[in-house]
Amino acid sequence: MELSSLSSISPIDGRYRSKTQSLGAYFSEFALIKYRVRIEIEYFLALLDLGLVPTKGHVVHRELRAIYLNFNVQDAEAIKTLEKTNNHDVKSVEYFIKERLKNLGYDNSVEFVHFGLTSQDINNTAIPLSVKDALEEVLFPAFEKLLVQLSDLASTWERVPMLARTHGQPASPTRLGKEIRVFSERLSLQLSEAKRLPHAAKFGGATGNFNAHHIAYPSIDWVKFANEFITGFGLQRSQTTTQIEHYDYLSALCDAIKRLNNILIDLNRDCWTYISMDYFKQHLKPDEIGSSAMPHKVNPIDFENSEGNLGLANALFEFLAAKLPISRLQRDLTDSTVLRNIGVPMAHTLIAIHSTSIGLSKLLLNEEKIQADLEDNWIVIAEAIQTVLRRENYPEPYEILKILTRTNAKIRQKEMHEFIDNLEIRQELKEELKRITPWNYTGI
Repeated sequence: MELSSLSSISPIDGRYRSKTQSLGAYFSEFALIKYRVRIEIEYFLALLDLGLVPTKGHVVHRELRAIYLNFNVQDAEAIKTLEKTNNHDVKSVEYFIKERLKNLGYDNSVEFVHFGLTSQDINNTAIPLSVKDALEEVLFPAFEKLLVQLSDLASTWERVPMLARTHGQPASPTRLGKEIRVFSERLSLQLSEAKRLPHAAKFGGATGNFNAHHIAYPSIDWVKFANEFITGFGLQRSQTTTQIEHYDYLSALCDAIKRLNNILIDLNRDCWTYISMDYFKQHLKPDEIGSSAMPHKVNPIDFENSEGNLGLANALFEFLAAKLPISRLQRDLTDSTVLRNIGVPMAHTLIAIHSTSIGLSKLLLNEEKIQADLEDNWIVIAEAIQTVLRRENYPEPYEILKILTRTNAKIRQKEMHEFIDNLEIRQELKEELKRITPWNYTGI
């Protein structure tokens, strides 16, 4: 069976391909090979600039960079063909570049490709660079777009009073816009934290000590060279390593995205609950079906889809954060296969962001239901009344409001105003208390 959106095992590349295909430029096998080629060529050029590489005497940067700038599927397939023979992915990249150099006439320079390096110098630079690019160009902009959507909704609903519920019970009224703003503020702060995390790379030879580099050219400051080389990609070089990057910053990044996702799960569940309370209706296309059996159903499927994908993403982020910083002695191979999946939780996160956005765009405010709930719950201004009475030094105001609210099955305006009229307080204070309603007791 040929691979297609219908035959793909993973829904990332199947059902949800249209939502995740932008990540293919960073996390596919093709992308990984291309990033490796880029690092190898830039390293070769850095050695050239250092004066180590013999050349024909003319500028080679442009034509060598064209190898990765014009890298295509046929090039990737050529590298995979080499890998079938030697069973080593990075060495195959090296052989591919050497062959290209020979074709360009640089026969006397080819041994400076991958000079002094181990595979992880390439992988542990290529992968953090691909992660950095994917976040900056795809995932973070998706979060930012959702933030704009939430901010617009918060502004639109800023003055809509709404019954709050703590522990599932009626509580002091709030404003719908403010409740949406809670999520936009949380997401904004955690997104800033995620953006501040550096992307670390490892570049230091077989066991991190520049052994081969130093034995060949002991007079060169290889630490300075590597730091400048890695910084040129916008990465941060880990100074003391084994054969591999220790992944502590990548682990922190996984945790940071997991926090963002947890906030989205919280938002999804609140929106789902408001829909179940009939505070929101949903705008749907006439031909859409909610249930195959019950014609009346209009399900909050977008928020549910998002929550499911976020849960899956977070399970993977949690595994990556726990596993990657652990490696036996100077290196084992467990990180290699795990790192190939770094794009998977990001894809599920991207699917979730899209679903949440679609869900938010369908929300139709049901003010009639929101108003009815406030009307049915004059009980929630008990806090306001007892607080004002405290200000006036009225004896035991909390206790008398407790008796009122717990001995009456239903308290509306009539019952609350009767209670106020029976208080032994001055008339102007009674009028002040009567001006408090569930609609205006919404705080700042």
